[in-house]
Amino acid sequence: MSPDQEDARRAGGGSVRRLGRVLILAGSDSGGGAGIQADIKAVTMMGGYAATAITAITVQNTLGVHGVHPLPLDLIQAQARAVLDDIGTDAVKTGMLGSVEVVETVAALLDEAQAPAVVDPVMVAKGGAALLPDAAVEAVKALMIPRAALLTPNAPEAEALTGVAVHDLDGQRRAGEALLRLGARAVLMKGGHVPGPAVIDVLMTTDGETVLEAERVDTRHTHGTGCTLASACAAGLALGRPLEVAVAEAWAYVGEAIRRAPGLGGGHGPLDYGWPVRG
Repeated sequence: MSPDQEDARRAGGGSVRRLGRVLILAGSDSGGGAGIQADIKAVTMMGGYAATAITAITVQNTLGVHGVHPLPLDLIQAQARAVLDDIGTDAVKTGMLGSVEVVETVAALLDEAQAPAVVDPVMVAKGGAALLPDAAVEAVKALMIPRAALLTPNAPEAEALTGVAVHDLDGQRRAGEALLRLGARAVLMKGGHVPGPAVIDVLMTTDGETVLEAERVDTRHTHGTGCTLASACAAGLALGRPLEVAVAEAWAYVGEAIRRAPGLGGGHGPLDYGWPVRG
């Protein structure tokens, strides 16, 4: 890359206005409810610009994951580098990785990007299909967590990564503390899987915590909530928001998207990602 190209890349192609560029490394969801498709919608609705490097193609709808087809490592690298060498990025969001080799590849790409990374440690699909083999969990712990500006695990993911039981708010905090010790700079401990009338998410850093609480919505249409929340957070960081502000705005966006879910499909349906444009 020439010096002029590098200057343009860092400036967002020469634009004075910060565009909130987010490079997303994740799997594709043919049903559009999660993965790359949800990521792009969320980043766009939050005012950012989404670019992608697809790690796998899934055959998926609201009833479940019916097939997973990983992409070659060199193709994942080529997609990401094509974006980084030309468009650049202000933040990176990672989702479904799927194997030790992909985790290693994406970790190296995070180093190349030199931008804050929001790591969503995707392990299991909403319908129960495993998306990360056990062997890759250690790779996520060793390579992804220390590179995370923000880690966004749900309760089962936090348990798998730490061995700490997460059945209540105390468990969320203890697991979050363990993840901070593993090297994450911030952890958003999601409480959707924790029983109770309210959903409580806890944003934790070494400086303290922020508690986000809302009444639980009784719905089966929550497919893609993790992808959407992580990508919305990444958009906020890419736009220069302070961490607490980026997370709070993303959290509010996803909450309303759940409440307005359109009821598509016969299983775990998608959210209403575009609600801000409908008012």
